[in-house]
Amino acid sequence: MKYFIIVADGAADYPVPQLRGKTPFQVACKPNLDYLASKGKVGIVRTVPRGMHPGSDVANMCILGYNPRKYYTGRGPLEAAAFGFELENKVFFRCNLITVRGDIIEDYSAGHISKAEAAELIKALNDWTPFGHFYLGLDYRNLFVLDECDDALTYTPPHDITGRDFRPYLLGPIGNPWAEKLNRLMLDSRQLLENHPVNVRRKSQGKRPGNMIWLWGQGRKPQMEPLQEKFGIRGAMISAVYLIKGLGVLTNMWVPEVPGATGYYNTDLRAKAEYALKAIEELDLDLAYVHVEAPDEAGHEGNVEEKIKAIERIDAELLGKILDEHPNAKIAFLPDHPTPITVRTHVPDPVPVVIYQPGMEGDGLVYDEFACKKGSLGFFEAEDLMLRLIHG
Repeated sequence: MKYFIIVADGAADYPVPQLRGKTPFQVACKPNLDYLASKGKVGIVRTVPRGMHPGSDVANMCILGYNPRKYYTGRGPLEAAAFGFELENKVFFRCNLITVRGDIIEDYSAGHISKAEAAELIKALNDWTPFGHFYLGLDYRNLFVLDECDDALTYTPPHDITGRDFRPYLLGPIGNPWAEKLNRLMLDSRQLLENHPVNVRRKSQGKRPGNMIWLWGQGRKPQMEPLQEKFGIRGAMISAVYLIKGLGVLTNMWVPEVPGATGYYNTDLRAKAEYALKAIEELDLDLAYVHVEAPDEAGHEGNVEEKIKAIERIDAELLGKILDEHPNAKIAFLPDHPTPITVRTHVPDPVPVVIYQPGMEGDGLVYDEFACKKGSLGFFEAEDLMLRLIHG
């Protein structure tokens, strides 16, 4: 048996006033996903353990079958693994390029600054920084690395505080020498970045500047067993996002660079489908785990039209191609967490899930946040999803 897990990042939602109280899943045209829900089994799954932050790192670790209470050490080292870094004896921070106005975070992504522009800013930061080293990632998503640091600092992801005064959310605890040192680095970065030629040019074009860094999600190398050792299957991780690719690296999965995969609305979903099929058909792997970031970005931006469009593209260009070209596979589809349009950040609510296998007796339902509550899978924890997929 061959398996696909398709994760639509942040796609689950609450009823949206602009949609007359319906969710994006309820109004999107998604014939392939509704086909899976009709012919497969649906239910509700908790992807974020109680008390843990509803990040994609924790949620995808759960979906992949690794309990984050045991394995999770921070977002930074997951992203660093995708860079191919030697992870021993270092502390890795996620470093966003953000837009601030006064003391307000205006944009956690600096207007989705391009990778080429980010490269210039990262070079300038490395020429300037009194300690540590910055590494270019994917657009606004970058890394900061230290040889030593208190990795138990408290932090807040910038996408959780967009539109708010950032000062209450700087690194803590108050009085911690490393927190004070790193907070000073973040605040001082504004002097360097505000009038950098990249940002002068962006402002002249009406774009948001990357005029400050935000450090968060620090941690050291996690110890994770290979997927084959844990579940007896070999897999591929298909994503543009470094933290997801890092999970694949740390679990010894095949992690290709997919041309045109951007982690944004314009990502090439057909290319992702092609690489997922290559993993299954040419490399004879057992599992293709395909992650799509676009719905999450739409949720953070409060853009309901783009969220609906992302769901429809996933249905037509990714799911449709997989069903057409590998109709005998077993498929699981779910979001990793909701990113509601009305909230504009992650929430820990359970999400709808479908597991489809040709020839199984289906639930005869459609796929959305409410219909899936009536399904035969009931409610379960995401850590059990892999076992249900493989052995259920």
